[in-house]
Amino acid sequence: MDQPDDAFRTFVFKNRGALLAVPAAALVAFGKPSAAGIAMGLPLAIAGELVRCWAVGYSGTTTRHDRVTAPQLVTAGPYAYVRNPLYLGNFLTAAGFAFAFTGKNAPAARLALLLGSLGTMAAVYSTIVPHEERFLQREFGEAYERYCERVPPFVPQTEPMPDPQGTWDAGAIAEAETTTFGTFAAMLVSLIVKSLRA
Repeated sequence: MDQPDDAFRTFVFKNRGALLAVPAAALVAFGKPSAAGIAMGLPLAIAGELVRCWAVGYSGTTTRHDRVTAPQLVTAGPYAYVRNPLYLGNFLTAAGFAFAFTGKNAPAARLALLLGSLGTMAAVYSTIVPHEERFLQREFGEAYERYCERVPPFVPQTEPMPDPQGTWDAGAIAEAETTTFGTFAAMLVSLIVKSLRA
């Protein structure tokens, strides 16, 4: 039987998309973009999306499930540098849009939107990463423990781990990332519309 902590982490994992939509909606509603903010933020958002696509090409469609699942332990591609490349990519994308949307906000409002957006993301990920790690440890045992010893959780290392396991499948991106691409496009359109009205 799940402990209350496990039940909470399971709930957050299952509803992570909806929880992270809240700060995105706040940026769209209250952000005041500037050309300088867009020039700084949009490349960061695109870089984050590319990191995410790189990771999905290795991890496959399991990234979209509402429960933790992993048919194999993938340590190749971005996973050879950092254990959570999907979340790193998402964080970069969120930071990029946060900067892009808030260029003309007053300093206090900009800080509130930046901290609210990235703080919400950090809170969600700090809740679900231990949930995922417990599953992976149960599923893969010593192999996962050795992986954790070699690869950091959030800040990429400069050299990949030796003998990574996993193969790239570009088809997984098209299959798994429809929602992500749609969200990215919606944020981009909102950014353009708001910047034209500014």
